Amino acid sequence: MRLCRFKQGGGVSLGVVKDGTIYDLTGAKPDIFADLHSAYSYARSTGEGLVALVGKWMAKAGTVPYRDEILRIPVVPREVWAAGVTYMRSREARETETSMKGLYDHVYAAPRPELFVKDGGLRCRGPGDEVCVRSDSKWSVPEPELCVVLDANCDVIGYTAGDDVSSRDIEGENPLYLPQAKVYLGSSSIGPVITTPDEIPDPHSLNISMKITRGGKAAFSGSVNTSQMKRRVEELLRFLKRDNVLGTFTVLMTGTSIVPPDDFTLKGGDVVEIEIEKIGVLRNTVRQLGQ
Repeated sequence: MRLCRFKQGGGVSLGVVKDGTIYDLTGAKPDIFADLHSAYSYARSTGEGLVALVGKWMAKAGTVPYRDEILRIPVVPREVWAAGVTYMRSREARETETSMKGLYDHVYAAPRPELFVKDGGLRCRGPGDEVCVRSDSKWSVPEPELCVVLDANCDVIGYTAGDDVSSRDIEGENPLYLPQAKVYLGSSSIGPVITTPDEIPDPHSLNISMKITRGGKAAFSGSVNTSQMKRRVEELLRFLKRDNVLGTFTVLMTGTSIVPPDDFTLKGGDVVEIEIEKIGVLRNTVRQLGQ
């Protein structure tokens, strides 16, 4: 099932998207479905499981038509982690941008993957929100990624789409500048829904596409299939949880293989649309910080 948060009256409700309709779970049982955190905790405490719990209450839920403009971030993540150089195209792009040649060739082939904290939840945006590019960057790009939503045991709650906005010139100047290139206001987004694993039994067979529109005209488009990932999701999770502490609704971005050409940079007003099979379209407008 596809879980979402959506504007309802003067607040935000938890819902399920099915066949162009949103089922209002919060309206049906607000003490359980106040948000995804409370629903997941209740399902765990009863041993019922989230999918079974939601399925039971859908029949009692009111409905509203699905509309992109009413969607909110599906869950405010406890943390957002990101994996790098998980596709060949990413290795090539980062080798091109860096002044330290050979570094990303090594990372691509190394036994240990690249993992880093992208956000603590404060900077993450949702559907329809603005993502940002740094005021001191001259070369910034979106990075469309399949994201894994995890609980505190690193078990998979579901999958969503994500945008890991990155300042390629800052990271390319020095790899130690990675946090500045990746972590700043509005530097990530996730959504539009969280699709549970019963609908995505194999995360390595999903089509991902990205379209960037500027002034109403297509500025870039590209696509890839997650079968091209060098590192499997289970490998990334094995390293993520090693000697680590995670909170429920931690999000892991699994890396990108859709990279615009080197002469492309995001500009304020651009619209980025990231679509992942079985998840949907994450759409954000770009804001240039400092303007």
